[in-house]
Amino acid sequence: MSASASIASLDHLVLTVADIALTCDFYTRALGMRVERFGAGRLALHFGRQKINLHQSDRTFDPKAKSPTPGSADLCFLLAGPLEAAQAHLAALGIAIELGPVERTGAEGPIRSIYLRDPDGNLLELATPLR
Repeated sequence: MSASASIASLDHLVLTVADIALTCDFYTRALGMRVERFGAGRLALHFGRQKINLHQSDRTFDPKAKSPTPGSADLCFLLAGPLEAAQAHLAALGIAIELGPVERTGAEGPIRSIYLRDPDGNLLELATPLR
């Protein structure tokens, strides 16, 4: 592969969901993301320097994944604060933690993680580095 095709970072990913309004409510309340409109009324969830573009399963945009399906994602997010604070926040919202805290290996080394599900059943891993 030539150096000009080397990836520097992730700009955005697309999440296919059953209900965009429900998804936006969950990700803003539970994970502190912000909703922004772009293009012709499309919605994205912003966090840090990245975003998640949302496609409603019955109204996707071309080009798209070969088989876009709600609930098929498995995503890991690094937390801005302590894992314990995230656990307490999720508990206060009545959001169940499926697993954790557990130690895993992240992109830059060991992480401590909890796992939960969003409204579509996507697996979300919330983590803090162990350094």
